[in-house]
Amino acid sequence: MTVPEEESLCVAETQSDNLPPALRDGLNDYLLALRVEAGLARATLAAYESDLSLFLTWLSGRGVKSYEQVETDTIVDWLAHRRDAGLQESTVARDLVAIRTLLRHLVGEGLLNKDPSALLRAPVLAKYLPRTLSIEDVDSLLSAPKGDDWISIRDRALLEVLYACGARVSEAIGLRTDHLEPALRVLRLHGKGDKVRIVPLGERAADALNTWLKTGRKKLPNSASRSEVFLTKSGNPLSRNDAWRRLKHWALVVGLPSGVTPHTLRHSFATHLLQAGADLRAVQEMLGHASVRTTEVYTHLDAEHLRDLHKLYHPRA
Repeated sequence: MTVPEEESLCVAETQSDNLPPALRDGLNDYLLALRVEAGLARATLAAYESDLSLFLTWLSGRGVKSYEQVETDTIVDWLAHRRDAGLQESTVARDLVAIRTLLRHLVGEGLLNKDPSALLRAPVLAKYLPRTLSIEDVDSLLSAPKGDDWISIRDRALLEVLYACGARVSEAIGLRTDHLEPALRVLRLHGKGDKVRIVPLGERAADALNTWLKTGRKKLPNSASRSEVFLTKSGNPLSRNDAWRRLKHWALVVGLPSGVTPHTLRHSFATHLLQAGADLRAVQEMLGHASVRTTEVYTHLDAEHLRDLHKLYHPRA
């Protein structure tokens, strides 16, 4: 794959430097494709590189010097090696996905004749349903910051945005003042891979956000020169850990379980929309999921809700 010289610097001095040249070059070509063509975030690229570098280093230790030497049984042996190391089945499945996409890329680029992973089936994973809150618990949490001090005003706006938009915590703290569209009452969220989506902002969330911007935020130092919406006492951008701590503080205040996180509000947002009759595709768009299959997990939660209602109200349940 041909890329500008400045792009090639993005994968210089990686974990793959000690690999045989053919393995290293194939990996670097793949990582560049993910970055330039797929636009994946740096954290995602680093995860792919880490997983694949482990696999290729293991291959190198077994005398494999090129991708043509990789066989189906070789991949099976690697996955068994990972299981023997005590890794969870979800990690093994992630390894297989990374290997399979690398090999498919090499075949597509004409660097490999056939994909030895093509006949391998992904491990069957147990389905873990995400933790959600009831509508009443969400109302309680969002109403917890009652004060007129700047930190209560900020936290109220932050919690409202997390729930009203189903935003990831990274998207919420990454909000900038030019991402807001007050007249349209929508936000532009910058998600994974720098993908931008427009999400509606409810009346309560809009009011809380406007109050923060017009009153609480202006009291902080350097607020006029900062573009980030959510700031700390010193006028610096709110960090991911800051947001987690503030949510846990208010969850504790209203007596919610200790496991409540910003992602719990995102899960609750999706579940409550589906329970109210929202279209699955619309929820997918608002969550910023690339595939509707990722969103479908919430239909299981919705089905549980319907079963509970049936059991409660049906005369022969």
